[in-house]
Amino acid sequence: MKITTIVRQINVTEDLKTLVEKKLSKFDKFFTDEAEAYVTFSKKKNKESLEVTISYSGTLFRSETEDDTFNNALDRCTENIERQIRKNKTRLERRFRQGAFSVDVPNDDIEEEAEFNIRTKTFSFKPMSPEEAILQMNLLGHKFFVFVDSDSSDTCVVYKRDDGAYGLIVPSDDE
Repeated sequence: MKITTIVRQINVTEDLKTLVEKKLSKFDKFFTDEAEAYVTFSKKKNKESLEVTISYSGTLFRSETEDDTFNNALDRCTENIERQIRKNKTRLERRFRQGAFSVDVPNDDIEEEAEFNIRTKTFSFKPMSPEEAILQMNLLGHKFFVFVDSDSSDTCVVYKRDDGAYGLIVPSDDE
């Protein structure tokens, strides 16, 4: 697994980077060498924040935690990602390498094969600007809103971030 470290407004020791590599190496049993991990270190208020994102074969696993130390945050992030993998192991096994899940991992509080209860809504798209979409999202009281951008004609998504700001997801032409 290729690991990329991103540091924001702080210094990170080589020992901590080595610990990150060691902790993330436990996921090598699930992924091939093509997997990429992005580890972002930052400081928010008086807490140390760590974000781990693993990208493999079009699937993203992400965990972001804040704690008193980066070591504790790293432990929590790896536990969260392992829980995500265990929770969806039956579905993921079809996409990942053969035998990746042959090692028995205890499923303490995870159902083996959870069924998704999907509710379908149908509505027409009205082309609008991202600002209009944010207004519409707030009026509906939703956390995200799908719309057609009036400038580019792309189907986009606006969403409310945990920090109170807004985000915009725009499709890429890359494949």
